[in-house]
Amino acid sequence: MNRRKFLKSFPIWAYSTVNGDVEEKLYIRPPYSENADFLKCVNCEGICASACPEGIIHRAEDKTPFLSFESRGCTFCQECAKVCPENVLQVNEGLKPKINALIEIEKTKCVSWHGTLCNSCSDVCLDSAIKFEGLWKPEINNEKCTACGFCLTVCPVSAINATPLEVNS
Repeated sequence: MNRRKFLKSFPIWAYSTVNGDVEEKLYIRPPYSENADFLKCVNCEGICASACPEGIIHRAEDKTPFLSFESRGCTFCQECAKVCPENVLQVNEGLKPKINALIEIEKTKCVSWHGTLCNSCSDVCLDSAIKFEGLWKPEINNEKCTACGFCLTVCPVSAINATPLEVNS
């Protein structure tokens, strides 16, 4: 096992909050799901998950798709949308694809913010959304970031988190 895998704990892909007696899960949904009606997914066999070459699409208990960035990120290959029989996932040719998550660096955990040279996150960023102030202080430009998740998978100390932007349960 290499050092990065040893130090890494899995990123959070779903958050649970208790609202009285009701538990509500917030999921990071696949790209191409703006205004999606996930109720249509209930009768599907999870074809989008099978089609994902990165293996990051999974199915929740309610059979709706969500993303897990445990080992890979999204390349926006469109395979999930191409095979979706209910058109829940649809490619909008006029828009740059983006995942419904906010990616943030936890500065208290980031080794670079504490003086250790590390560019793991910026090296894999497909959108050049992570820039360093000097050598030590990485910042994410949320206007450029597509929330692909690759930076989460390579951070040796799991200092990068993905938070769902909306409730799609």
